[in-house]
Amino acid sequence: MFFCLLSFYGGNGYAENDLQRDNPLEQYRQLFAEQQKEFEKQRRIIEEQGKEIEILKARINSLAAQSPSSQPPATEANNDQTVIAATSPKKKIEIPSKPVGQAPPQASEKPRPPEIPRLSETVGGVLTRKGNLVIEPALEYAYTDNNRVFLDAFTFLPAIAVGLIDLREIKRHSFIGSLAARYGITDRLEFEFRAPYVYRSDSQRSRAVSIGVGEDEIFNASGNDIGDLEFATRYQLNSGSGGWPIFVGNMVATVPTGTSPFEVDFVQSTPGAVFPTELPTGSGYFSFQPSITALYPSDPGVFFGNLSYSYNAETNENVGKVDPGDAVGLSFGMGFALNARSSFSLGYSHKHVFESEINGQTVNGSELDIGQLLIGYSFRFTPKTNINLSLGIGTTEDAQDIKLNLRLPMTFDFLSQAY
Repeated sequence: MFFCLLSFYGGNGYAENDLQRDNPLEQYRQLFAEQQKEFEKQRRIIEEQGKEIEILKARINSLAAQSPSSQPPATEANNDQTVIAATSPKKKIEIPSKPVGQAPPQASEKPRPPEIPRLSETVGGVLTRKGNLVIEPALEYAYTDNNRVFLDAFTFLPAIAVGLIDLREIKRHSFIGSLAARYGITDRLEFEFRAPYVYRSDSQRSRAVSIGVGEDEIFNASGNDIGDLEFATRYQLNSGSGGWPIFVGNMVATVPTGTSPFEVDFVQSTPGAVFPTELPTGSGYFSFQPSITALYPSDPGVFFGNLSYSYNAETNENVGKVDPGDAVGLSFGMGFALNARSSFSLGYSHKHVFESEINGQTVNGSELDIGQLLIGYSFRFTPKTNINLSLGIGTTEDAQDIKLNLRLPMTFDFLSQAY
C-alpha cells in the first residue's frame, strides 16, 4: 500500500508540472505577478528617496538663509554630509560652509564727493569714476527784460542836460543747446569738453526824448551760431576724512569760437540811437576761471560753497585794445536728498565784474554785479541716466531775470566692459 501511495503522489506532481508546461498562460501569470511585486518594491524605494531629497533641500535652504554668525555647528554640518552621502552613494554632495548666493565682502570704496543737483559748471554733480564716459546734452533758456537810459549830453544842473537822452526797453531771449562729454581719468580727476550752439533774439523799443521824436522806434535783431567752446578739468584735493569738508579744484577755459560782439555791425535809426544788425553768440576773448568748491556732507544734506576768479584776456579789435574786466564770484547753498532717486538744492550766486578798458581808458558803466537765486532738482531716471533741472532767478539789475537749464547726463562704463 505504501508503494501505491508513493506512486499516487509522485504521479500527481509529475502531472502538475506537465500541466504547467503544456499551459503557457499560467507561466505568464506567474511571471507578471513576480514583476509586479518587484515594481512595488522599487516604487517604495523611490518614494523614500524622494522624501529624503526634500528633507535635504529644506536643510540646504535653511543653511543658505542663515548668516555666518548663526550657522549650525560643524558637527551638525558633518552629520548632514554623512546623510547625503549615504542616500547618494555614487556622488557625494557637500554642503557649503558659507551662505549660498551671498557675494563676498567688497573692499571699502574711496571717499567721493556727494552727488547734488548741478547748479553750474563748478557746483553740483559728482566726479566721474575712472573709465566712465558721461555724455550730457543740455538746453538752456534765459530771459532778460530791462529799461535803460542812454545819456549822451552835457549836464549843467542835476535837472538840465543838453544833448541826447535815449530811453530804451530791451527784451532778450536766449536759447543755448549744448553737448558735453566728461571722462574720468581717475576716481579723483575728470576732464570735460562742451560745445554750445546759441540762438538769441532781442526786441528793443527806443525813444529819443530830447529831440522831440513822437513815435517809438522798434528794432528786432537775432543771431544764431556756434558758441564759445569750453574745456574744464576737476580734481578732488582731499578725502574728507577727520571731519574735514571735501575740496574740489576746478579750471574752466573758454575759447572764442562764437560770433564776437566786435564783429557785429550797427545801424542808426534816429539821430544818436544805434542798433545791432545781428547779435553775437560768443564773448570774443579767451577766459580762464580757476575755482575751488567745498562740500560738507551732513546726512541727509550736503552744504557747498564755491569761490572763483575769472581772468579775461585782452584782445585787439577795430576799436582798439580791449581789456575785458576780470570777475570774482561766490556761491553757497545746500543740497538735500529726498530719497534714493531724487534730490534738490538751494543756493545763491554772486559775481562782481570789474570795469573794462579800451586803449587803457576805463569804460564807464562796465562794472557789473550779477546775483542769482539758484534752485536745482535731480532725478535718477535709470541707474545710468539722470535728469537735472536748475532755475536761476536774478536778484540784481545786471542779472538775467530767469535762467532755466535742463541737463540729461548719461553714463557709459568702458572700464568694466573692457574686462
